[in-house]
Amino acid sequence: MPLHPVLDEKLSAALQPAEPERFTRRDAQLPAVPGKVHSVIGMRRAGKTTFLRQLLDARRAELPPELALYLSFDDDRLAGIGVDQLGSLLEEYYRRHPSLRGRTTAYWFLDEIQLVAEWERFARRLLDTERIELVVSGSSARLLSREVHTSLRGRGMATSIRPFSFREYLRHRNEEPAKPPRRWTPAERSLVERRFREFLLEGGFPEAQHLAPALRVELLQGYVDTVLFRDVVERHGISQVAAMRWVVRHCLRNPAGSFSVHRLHQDLRSQGLGVARDLVHAMLAHLTDAFLLSSVWLATDSERQRNSNPRKLYPADPGLIGAFDASGRANLGHALETVVLHELEQRGAEVGYVKTEEGLEVDFLARYRAAGEDLIQVCADVTAKATLERELNALEAAGRAHRRARRLMLVLDRESATRVHAAGVQVEPACEWLLETAGEEASA
Repeated sequence: MPLHPVLDEKLSAALQPAEPERFTRRDAQLPAVPGKVHSVIGMRRAGKTTFLRQLLDARRAELPPELALYLSFDDDRLAGIGVDQLGSLLEEYYRRHPSLRGRTTAYWFLDEIQLVAEWERFARRLLDTERIELVVSGSSARLLSREVHTSLRGRGMATSIRPFSFREYLRHRNEEPAKPPRRWTPAERSLVERRFREFLLEGGFPEAQHLAPALRVELLQGYVDTVLFRDVVERHGISQVAAMRWVVRHCLRNPAGSFSVHRLHQDLRSQGLGVARDLVHAMLAHLTDAFLLSSVWLATDSERQRNSNPRKLYPADPGLIGAFDASGRANLGHALETVVLHELEQRGAEVGYVKTEEGLEVDFLARYRAAGEDLIQVCADVTAKATLERELNALEAAGRAHRRARRLMLVLDRESATRVHAAGVQVEPACEWLLETAGEEASA
């Protein structure tokens, strides 16, 4: 079959040498596992395409341009092409460079690949017959990690791209500290603490950086609407759109809150939005699959207790909190919790929350892949004595049940850290904890 003329044009352009584009470097890395299809996944507008281009530039820094190829299928002229066109693309590539076939490994980066029906069959054939390392990315509507694993029969590996972390947020501004926190000057510490408060309000979506507040809110609300309609309503055939929209708004306006399906179901009925309880379960699962929300469950080995207790839901980015908070107040506490959760997930921790026998709660129990675990209490305001005592009492009670866990309290800044004194509790400014060596996992 002849190659589609638009694909032929794109192939010719992709094989030409080009100057590397200037992007903020991301800390995510593909797993060093050859012979797999690497899928780059994440919420819309988090930076997946940019990450693919960065991977391309890194390869081209050490290889000829014909060995590192980037193609995007997000082009209305390619609408409706079939998987046979991917086969034609492969043959045309090797016709142009026949000496590479079977002798040299090439690297293909295919963006928005989900727009080509049955692309997975082509990917499996590449793995079986060619020396090509394949990295794909696309909309979270059709490129979810569990689906990639299923369709590729265990031969896919997923890498999540999130909005900027705090370190990446500073790097984007050319302000990433070159020294560890203990060596900061007072002026450097003041700048980091100022930027951290800004980060808690603005969040880390790349396109939202440096925007005026009103424009940022409009942009972020648009992101959520796109996820809602394209990644949930259209994809899953949700007919109760009003109920789905209410659930999204309710979750984003109550970040870090405890949610049970039963209570959500009752709340929907009180709003005149009667839906089946099973559909509420499905709605929350769809929003998590689309990376808009993260769920934190009760930390327990009992599946029954885990399912019978409320889960805590967090938005994909702290900027979404202000974009949907109708009160107009700065919600630093919940934004701080959200940032800490995403950092723990980025470090590969298994995260749950702890409920003590006394009815007290610890925000996170983080269990790390290598070893060790942390009990982490997040406290943005340590000036209220009763609140601080409750948070510390919860850590102490949870520590009796998790004796090997380090007890850690993360606060807003260094001044707050000097106010807290508790035996057996390590108190750190959250901004310093976030800027520890990338990938460092606790002190285990």
